[in-house]
Amino acid sequence: MREVAFIKQNKEKWLEYEQIIKTRSVKSPDEMASMYIELVNDLSFAQTFYPKSRTKAYLNQLTVEVFQKIYRTRRQERNRLVNFFFLEVPMLNYRYRKYIYRTFIAFFVLVGIGVISAKYDPSFVRLILGDAYVNQTLENIKAGNPTAIYGSGSNWGSFIGITMNNLFVGLRCFLYGIFLGIGTAYVLLYNCIMLGSFQYFFYEQGVLYESVQGIWIHGSMEIFAITMQAACGFILGGSILFPETYSRFDSFKRTFRNVFYIFLTTYPFLICAGFLEGFVTRYAIVMPAYVNFGIIFVTLFLISFYFLILPLRMAKVVLQKPDFN
Repeated sequence: MREVAFIKQNKEKWLEYEQIIKTRSVKSPDEMASMYIELVNDLSFAQTFYPKSRTKAYLNQLTVEVFQKIYRTRRQERNRLVNFFFLEVPMLNYRYRKYIYRTFIAFFVLVGIGVISAKYDPSFVRLILGDAYVNQTLENIKAGNPTAIYGSGSNWGSFIGITMNNLFVGLRCFLYGIFLGIGTAYVLLYNCIMLGSFQYFFYEQGVLYESVQGIWIHGSMEIFAITMQAACGFILGGSILFPETYSRFDSFKRTFRNVFYIFLTTYPFLICAGFLEGFVTRYAIVMPAYVNFGIIFVTLFLISFYFLILPLRMAKVVLQKPDFN
């Protein structure tokens, strides 16, 4: 069947489904399930015969939204909060996985740029971190505690101050996506280059191992969460640049809600990172190495599992299976 004939044959049905989603009309679970099955069939047909067409992209988007509506409206015995964190958001992470993967690739590339810059320009670290911070750290290294700066201030004061700063950085990563992702790119660029130059500075001083034991106790969750927030910003910018079958404003509205849900789930991890930085990192120098690395690996596994592994597992089990590209 030619694509034009396929569209003509199903156009009214698709528009009806789209209207149901837009107006949030109440449908019985059986009716919603029928809608979902019909769309999956249409999507499978489009994937087979028109794999690079706008029709396939449109049906893919519509199928995703019907699926999400089913799981928002059906009665469930599970706690609503648990459902939000372990079904809705993982499915959104799966839907936007390409943005997430590309953001992490950009993260590693930019950190590498920071390392190279610090290696070949002796003044670069001071330019990025500031003379006061570098001088204080050099004194701490001479005193035998490279990460002593994390022990300054009270536990609660450090926890609150650090957490508020991290939440603000994350909010900027997200909201700056409104500027077509350029603002998000700037925040990510600065923080990645700072991280790369910061770690190379410790390597240059011969205390990289000691610094990793301390910094990454909280850094695993903190850096990962901020990278996820940058991905949210890029998704937001992408909704404006690449609206597909919607107007740019409609695309932005639809995407903002979804991405805001992802963004919210990064906050518990940032708060946890702030707690670790305020209450645990300061004792890294006196803690056994296996405890330090144990915390690092556990925190990195938890946040990686939630944002990278769980979405794939949920998609495999639940979707059965629209493309969700």
